[in-house]
Amino acid sequence: MFSLPALLIGACAFAAAAVAASGDGCRAGCSLALAAYYFSEGSNLTFIATIFAIGGGGYQALLPYNPAITNPDYVVTGDRVLVPFPCSCLGLPAAPASTFLAGAIPYPLPLPRGGGDTYDAVAANYADLTTAAWLEATNAYPPGRIPGGDGRVNVTINCSCGDERVSPRYGLFLTYPLWDGETLESVAAQYGFSSPAEMELIRRYNPGMGGVSGKGIVFIPVKDPNGSYHPLKSGVGIVLLFCGMRNSLSGGAIAGIVIACIAIFIVAIWLIIMFYRWQKFRKATSRPSPEETSHLDDASQAEGIKVERSIEFSYEEIFNATQGFSMEHKIGQGGFGSVYYAELRGEKTAIKKMGMQATQEFLAELKVLTHVHHLNLVRLIGYCVENCLFLVYEFIDNGNLSQHLQRTGYAPLSWATRVQIALDSARGLEYLHEHVVPVYVHRDIKSANILLDKDFRAKVADFGLAKLTEVGSMSQSLSTRVAGTFGYMPPEARYGEVSPKVDVYAFGVVLYELLSAKQAIVRSSESVSESKGLVFLFEEALSAPNPTEALDELIDPSLQGDYPVDSALKIASLAKSCTHEEPGMRPTMRSVVVALMALTANTDLRDMDYHPF
Repeated sequence: MFSLPALLIGACAFAAAAVAASGDGCRAGCSLALAAYYFSEGSNLTFIATIFAIGGGGYQALLPYNPAITNPDYVVTGDRVLVPFPCSCLGLPAAPASTFLAGAIPYPLPLPRGGGDTYDAVAANYADLTTAAWLEATNAYPPGRIPGGDGRVNVTINCSCGDERVSPRYGLFLTYPLWDGETLESVAAQYGFSSPAEMELIRRYNPGMGGVSGKGIVFIPVKDPNGSYHPLKSGVGIVLLFCGMRNSLSGGAIAGIVIACIAIFIVAIWLIIMFYRWQKFRKATSRPSPEETSHLDDASQAEGIKVERSIEFSYEEIFNATQGFSMEHKIGQGGFGSVYYAELRGEKTAIKKMGMQATQEFLAELKVLTHVHHLNLVRLIGYCVENCLFLVYEFIDNGNLSQHLQRTGYAPLSWATRVQIALDSARGLEYLHEHVVPVYVHRDIKSANILLDKDFRAKVADFGLAKLTEVGSMSQSLSTRVAGTFGYMPPEARYGEVSPKVDVYAFGVVLYELLSAKQAIVRSSESVSESKGLVFLFEEALSAPNPTEALDELIDPSLQGDYPVDSALKIASLAKSCTHEEPGMRPTMRSVVVALMALTANTDLRDMDYHPF
């Protein structure tokens, strides 16, 4: 629990560090610093490049600093995007002689004449890299709306160029805002500083931040795109001061420190209020219940998530097994985290690394996979809740169904294999819907979440959006949060409705994918902006005067006609019933399994006489 005096002392120390006097503050800046921008849902690299006023290539200029981003159109929510910016020696408008290190980034959004954004609105774009109070202290405009017209606002993001008294080795630093659950120690470990000697060095760069969790900014030495640390240039650096530690400051320095202390005093009070509210909320929501409680600290007494069947791994064990989460071990990236291959305790595993912001998704997967066990569901081996959130699964050798259908390094699937994959996946979902009480709704069924083992048998994976649903009281268990993947979500999903029929609809789309090897959303080759859903294309074909001929145009060409016409029509018809607009008109997964079993029973898939259209 933090006290008001402790927070004020910390705020004053931060102000003194940022606003030292001309002779005792910064003497010069540096050409390059990096900001760790928390990537939230709805953001994109172009937006980030815009708000940081990065010209000459736009978002392309971000890629050298972010080698983990292999697809600029797909960045995982919760990841940190490193953004370059110049770190200058600035002075406060109210006391120009009081200097501090920061990037002064021109606010790029339009400022309408007669009044524009507030400091709160501007700061909200920068993911805790700055605050409204700090913008107010470092800009000339008074509180309230920022004037329009020729008005100019600099977004001030504190930075570091190093400190020659700490180490001459480091001159490139990352400005990293701590989010929930993050500490100076956990962030330092992410960037390769974990030994006692290294942590002592990091603490000297960040006085007063040791042990602080979930708030504030820390500065971490990082490597450049060439993989090298920048040495500190002579004469560059900031002298860190604390309130009351120096009595020889100039008048301008004292004025600057006082102004900054007042600004951060206001922020500190707000943080205290929010902290107490959060504590109250946590107590209110932490009462144990059979459905919702998860006691990761004492699995034997858990009333909700029972993790006694799962191994609790240490962070050190996972870190070492992945060689520090190296790119050589990275095998995938999903909506809630990165996936790494590792051998743990003699078993091949896939480790999903999730940020602390993904707690809901982490608990959802842990809850499902510690309750359910089925041949066609991926098996959870263990978990870890140190520094980040980790889920450890059995390693599935053959990638996911989407990779095979899209031919990304895999050979095309035979007709018999596709039918078996459909049946395996349906059985996994039937188990979730029919054999667990309360039932589980996966909510993110898609070809990328169906994994294939070495024998091409399918396992349903990725339960980060799964939800418990009480049978017979569905309306009491509905979620108002839209979740899922565009192209697989039924019409009712836009209203946040959750029932097993959501999974049935998505499974119907997967059946269409198995038939056509097309993506759920088919983009026009003539225009990137034009696209059609796979459901629409198949409904159009099945409604044509000659459905067989129309269907032939959609079937995966890699099959080269080697499939039974009747079976293809039956699977297409089954998919159409699964994707019916009305949830009540869709079959249950049990009915889907029966239909697929009848299809395989009536036809010997190994010795069938194929008839091309």
